[in-house]
Amino acid sequence: MTLNTAKAGCRALVKILTEHGVKECVVSPGSRNAPLIVAAARQAHLRVNVVIDERTAAFAALGIAQSTHQPVALICTSGSAVLNFAPAVAEAYYQQLPLIVVSADRPAEWIDQDDSQTLRQFGVLSNITKRSYNLIAEPHNDTQKWWINRELNDAMIVATTAPCGPVHINMSIDAPIGTIEDVNIAEQHRRIECLLPRPSLTTSEARWLATDLASPRKVLIIAGFGAPNHKIDSALTRLAKCSNVVVLTESIANIHAQGVIERIDTTLSAMSCDEMSTLTPDVVITFGGALVSRMVKEFLRRAPSTMEHWQVGIKDTTVDCFQHLTRRIAIDPDEFLSQLATVMTRGKGQSTYSQEWAGIYERALESHERFIDNQCWCDLTAMASIFSLIPRQWNIQLSNGTPIRYAQLMAKSVPHRTINCNRGVSGIDGCTSTAVGASTTFTGITLLISGDTSFQYDLGALTLEQMSPRMKMIVMCNGGGAIFHFIDATRHLPETSSYISPSVNLPLPQLCEAFGISYHQAGNMKELESSLKKFAAVDDRPALLAVYTDGNLSAEVLRNYFRR
Repeated sequence: MTLNTAKAGCRALVKILTEHGVKECVVSPGSRNAPLIVAAARQAHLRVNVVIDERTAAFAALGIAQSTHQPVALICTSGSAVLNFAPAVAEAYYQQLPLIVVSADRPAEWIDQDDSQTLRQFGVLSNITKRSYNLIAEPHNDTQKWWINRELNDAMIVATTAPCGPVHINMSIDAPIGTIEDVNIAEQHRRIECLLPRPSLTTSEARWLATDLASPRKVLIIAGFGAPNHKIDSALTRLAKCSNVVVLTESIANIHAQGVIERIDTTLSAMSCDEMSTLTPDVVITFGGALVSRMVKEFLRRAPSTMEHWQVGIKDTTVDCFQHLTRRIAIDPDEFLSQLATVMTRGKGQSTYSQEWAGIYERALESHERFIDNQCWCDLTAMASIFSLIPRQWNIQLSNGTPIRYAQLMAKSVPHRTINCNRGVSGIDGCTSTAVGASTTFTGITLLISGDTSFQYDLGALTLEQMSPRMKMIVMCNGGGAIFHFIDATRHLPETSSYISPSVNLPLPQLCEAFGISYHQAGNMKELESSLKKFAAVDDRPALLAVYTDGNLSAEVLRNYFRR
């Protein structure tokens, strides 16, 4: 016998989650969820992370899921707590990450009865989860125990079956909440397995598709965000050797293949109109998540109606981002690309398509270097130096806004272990919390590169006990929201400086002192190079490097970069 919560439904939940591979749990303190916390804390195979603020907790769980690619449990109390999970849950939905969201709830009879901490919780996340479940913590007979077991197994199967994604389990918990009782240590909770056939092309299908892609047809393969995958790297290296195939990747696609074009915007901005017309593909194949590059989306949306778009991957919706979709291929990208590479490399027939792209890419890289060499201190020159000096073994987390856009331009200089950014819905909230969460499961250094507005938005992350000496942060202090001084939609508006991109009140030296973080700063290139070395050497506590630039000047330099 062993002591545990008296709520059998809570015990069943935690046990079945761990049976399905959940090893990490993030909980936010509360009273209504106390039985869930007790059950989690007394489960030997579960590491429990405590984060007080639910919004921060959810992003920390998201970061853990990004890092481990395993399901992560997230537990909160009743009332508005679960609503604070929504931004991170939405991001997990579009990143296809299996967050297991568990909210404690009041008994159904007390909802809408002006009782404390009650609202209509069931289904509140239904638009951004794969499925919602409404359960009870105290089954009164064997049929209810069977029902709870079945639903919990279903939740885990749904969350971890491609396309993976978050599920929401809402559990009604009645008083008394804190009762502990002796429980049989061998208490049985049946696990239901789901074995799915791994989809792949038949030999005839692979050959048929290869024939469809053979020269003289021009083929463009584009990788969106995703985790590192050696099988994909190998396949893309082989495909890039085909004379009629070009492979474009983004920094957060985490592709480490040979012969690919890694700086999409840099390359496209170096093309003339005639070259863009000549190099428009006959077939574009995409895989992975949403693309950062606005340029490549506009380039392909302008393509003739004869261009075909093949979307590869297991998704629950039809994604037609370029408005030319002709074929959905519901197969894991690593499997599809490997099979395609095997049959494509056998094809004969010559094309100059790959060679023409390679020539422009080389020209673009030379232009890129010349341009940066001739610029004064600004975001572009600072980020170029940062990306060239970051140790390759570090994991990188990027905030939305300035960092992800500059990373796109520096991708050839970033062969790092893993690069992540919350590009599922591209929000600036929670970037720091996500990075801290990711760092908890990585034994090396995790580096967050953030804009000052994103960093201010998530200051709660600095309070996290999980912030280890392996966590480092670079904050680009360019006056707040520098991207709004660059994009045409807002840069000419008189309201931009006061309302859309207001100055950021971010006292970083004082914040670092308060939270025991080693502080460093740079306001020119010499200071940056010196500070980066000291910043990288800190190993007894977290470290932060503030990089100060002129936001308006940086925006003008970036506009000139794309005009070059």
